[in-house]
Amino acid sequence: MSHQRSLEQNRAQFAWDKITAVKNRNKDFAQKYGQLARSAAAEVQANGLAQTLAFWKAKGKGNPQDEHQVIYQDVSAWVSKQMKISGAKGLLEWIVDQGTTTNQYRQATAEAMAFLLWLKRFAEAELSEEK
Repeated sequence: MSHQRSLEQNRAQFAWDKITAVKNRNKDFAQKYGQLARSAAAEVQANGLAQTLAFWKAKGKGNPQDEHQVIYQDVSAWVSKQMKISGAKGLLEWIVDQGTTTNQYRQATAEAMAFLLWLKRFAEAELSEEK
């Protein structure tokens, strides 16, 4: 008998996988990513999804060794999958270029927030500075 996983379980699994990958990197990177993950939902709430993504992308400068770039990619990957965004463009480009409706933007923001809550909880548990 197979059990279909709920969306919430899939969010949690994706976040867990991202935190596990970060945890396997160097300690300094893990701590910086953990700090960023713990504040990410608040940043989205305060500044908006597009502005937060643009900030992370600018700070990360495409460097896969930068925590801003990694969280940008993590959030973009999850939300893009849920919103069925395909093609070479990422989430930020979809928001800016595709003329998304207010409803689509709200849905993308809600999905990002739901994912970021899981990411925050796992970061608090696994990437705490005491470890």
